[in-house]
Amino acid sequence: MKAVVCKAWGPPDSLCVETLPEPQPNAGEVLVDIMAAGVNFPDVLIIQNKYQFRPELPFTPGNELAGLVRAVGEGVEGFKFGDRVFGFVPQGAFAEQLVVPANALFNMNDTMDFDGAAAFTLTYGTSYHALVDRAQLKAGETLLVLGAAGGVGLAAVEIGKAIGARVIAAASTDEKLAICRARGADDVINYSTEDLRAGIKRSTGGQGPDVIYDPVGGDYTEAAFRSIGWRGRYLVIGFANGEIPKLPLNLPLLKGASAVGVFWGDFVRREPEANAAAMRELVQWHHEGRVRPHVSATYALADTPQALNDMASRKVTGKIVIRTRA
Repeated sequence: MKAVVCKAWGPPDSLCVETLPEPQPNAGEVLVDIMAAGVNFPDVLIIQNKYQFRPELPFTPGNELAGLVRAVGEGVEGFKFGDRVFGFVPQGAFAEQLVVPANALFNMNDTMDFDGAAAFTLTYGTSYHALVDRAQLKAGETLLVLGAAGGVGLAAVEIGKAIGARVIAAASTDEKLAICRARGADDVINYSTEDLRAGIKRSTGGQGPDVIYDPVGGDYTEAAFRSIGWRGRYLVIGFANGEIPKLPLNLPLLKGASAVGVFWGDFVRREPEANAAAMRELVQWHHEGRVRPHVSATYALADTPQALNDMASRKVTGKIVIRTRA
């Protein structure tokens, strides 16, 4: 089987595609013929040794997968040959096959295709954990999403609307904001043409948002936190801007506000049953049409370096997917 291999830390162009032996499942494992794999910003960082998770070289990157069950190991229940499945793994998804722990897989429903299922777990899992669990967002509250046209951002827009919140989407171009509008955003802020604080004041009538979802970091963090509403919750998702911001601690004091960390990957490891329950609800929401991944482009396995370069250069809206088989 073919797989993308990272042999040394470096940029996406240093990756190669190699033929590897077909893996076999052990007890509690499932062998999956991967049809599609989701691409995420951490993939760009991991291959350069710039992420908090550091796999041993050589390795195959990629966390999100969707495909068909090829074989099951001893003791596996709930999966059989030919089942359509999706899941999240620490590494290895940019390949034609992968052995996956059975508890990391979920059955696809009849409204899912492979591209959408491969784009589902990390983005929607992160945003659900952030908004429902960590922020406890309620119907009628106001949610501001920074970087709203990215994968986790669009998921946050949709989940916010599914909960019943008023959602304000902030992004860098009118084209990106049009996608946010199509996904349910009630108002938008183009922070390339409008001062972010002025836009928040305009959109909230000066009250500020109850919850701010920030996967961007950089200069936007302090500006947004200065505009948060009383008892607001500021969700620290990530730092796609590349800069980890510093926040004056008088700001949460003055607003009675909280800075709330969101690390979905460790949540999955530490609280697998809670994550499984969240994923079941998300799959039901997908079946009802309340959430649906926006896949803006697909790539062949050999074009994985280009996919990661496009991700790194901020050319992506929503999610991009690698189709691992011709």
